[in-house]
This record gives sequence, C-alpha cells and structure tokens, in this order.
Amino acid sequence: MAVWRVILTLSATLLPTSEIVGVDASGFNRSHASKHYTKRAEVTIQQLKVTLLVNTKVNAILNLHTTATRKHDSQIAPSLINRNPENIDIPLGNKGYDDQKIRRPARHHEIRLLIKYREFTSLHKTWNVRLDPDLYGQRSQSETVNSTLNRKYGAFVRS
Repeated sequence: MAVWRVILTLSATLLPTSEIVGVDASGFNRSHASKHYTKRAEVTIQQLKVTLLVNTKVNAILNLHTTATRKHDSQIAPSLINRNPENIDIPLGNKGYDDQKIRRPARHHEIRLLIKYREFTSLHKTWNVRLDPDLYGQRSQSETVNSTLNRKYGAFVRS
C-alpha cells in the first residue's frame, strides 16, 4: 500500500487538480482469484473493499484504502483525510460518511465537509437542504471512477 500511495501522490502532482475531492467505496469479488494464489497467500476472504479519494476536477485517484474486513465507511474515511489534509479543502461524501469520527478530524484540519447528514431530526433535514447542490453534485465523479474501474477491469480481483 505504501508504494501505491507514493505512486498516486507523484502522479497527482502532474495533474491540474483542485482541492475538491470525493470519497466513495466499492467492493470487488475474489471468487475468481486463482486457487494457487489464494493458497500461497493464505487468503480466505471472498471480498475486497476499496475506498478511493478522487479529485473531482480531473477524476484522478489521490489516495486509496483497501480492506478485506467488513469496516464501515466511517472507520476508513478519517485515515484518508488525515493522510491528505494539504490536498483537501472540501471532501464530498454520501450519508454513509456522516459520523463524528470523520467530522472531528476535518474540523481539526480546517476542512469544510460536504457530507449529507443522516436525517434523524428536522434540523438535519434543514442542514441537508442548505448544501450547495452544484458542489455536492460533483460527488458523482468519485462514483464514476469506481464504475469505470469495475467496467474496465471487472468486478473481481485476480492474482
């Protein structure tokens, strides 16, 4: 992972990026992995979850997190924010990322979050209406990158 992150960081410096990023996760099936590889790597998991931090201006992947466990998005996103505070001004995410574990580090790094609140009260509904629809709409760029990866390489991981 460290090598991947260095490659992503260096390649992102070559692009005209903005500080508006989207965060989204996608799952990849491991059932098509070769039997030799899974036996040699002593792997028994069937799915891999990949969370991408995507620059919305150029659809470039800035950082990623992979896990074979069933971690919730709110447990993964803080590490992505803490690793890239200088590249992030406005992170965009869906309601799955509405958690104080994400909002606290964002406030610490003075990052303005555009993540919809889960609507438990009328106040949350009001806050969601106040979000800038044009800016929040750029969140779909991270979903587009996930969809492109799935279409180009398939929804499963090979050795």
